[in-house]
Amino acid sequence: MSNSDDENKDQKSVIRPTDDKARLLAKGLIRTARFGALAALEAGSGHPLASRVSLATDLDGTPVLLASTLSGHTAAIRENPDCSLLVGEPGKGDPLAHPRASLFCSARPILRESEEHDRLRRRYLSRHPKAELYVDFGDFAFFRLELTRASLNGGFGKAFELERQDLLTLVEDLPAWSSLEASAVAHMNEDHKDAIKLYAQVLLRAEDANWRLACLDPEGLDLAAGDRVERLWFSERLAGPEDLRPTLVALALQARNT
Repeated sequence: MSNSDDENKDQKSVIRPTDDKARLLAKGLIRTARFGALAALEAGSGHPLASRVSLATDLDGTPVLLASTLSGHTAAIRENPDCSLLVGEPGKGDPLAHPRASLFCSARPILRESEEHDRLRRRYLSRHPKAELYVDFGDFAFFRLELTRASLNGGFGKAFELERQDLLTLVEDLPAWSSLEASAVAHMNEDHKDAIKLYAQVLLRAEDANWRLACLDPEGLDLAAGDRVERLWFSERLAGPEDLRPTLVALALQARNT
């Protein structure tokens, strides 16, 4: 056996079998990421270029970024859409001990006059409300970073290779979910702040803060308070939009009885 064969065998041996816990961790890192490190090839030179970008997600969990068309990384992904995105914030102590995921993506620009643009604009502003100052400027554009696979590092000795289907949420009726999300988020934030607070502080054991519902999808809720984002997963993926209301009611009852 050659040295290269030995090296390949050693590399594969450190990769753990993908399980539901790994999938949930990777999805959570993507869903709660407020920013990430985008790696692309610089337009013209082809030299590696890394930039910090603000992030949100589409309903299915695909990362979304809003970028100035004048920036170097926008020119890079327009010339070569293949890129990578690193998500996962370090905490106290050794930054390498904290989970992170390298996402392999293809950047797709979003047409401004489209329902897709309206949906991504709404979801992005729910995560980054101050971006409303410039989101509609002509030199800004949204990109969906279409996922192909991911390398997940859950901490020392916890390496996984995940495929596209491991990272995304199945959304069978996208228009219905998009319409429901817009109305449900507004309704919850206006009329049920007490329930949102229970979700955050009881079910997620988050600190006391002015929590609001930022986004929702068939697998869970994204709660935000300032710079903090928490993910509340449903016990199982909802089959359809009609299942949302009873699920939210059940979660509030669960929190009150905890």
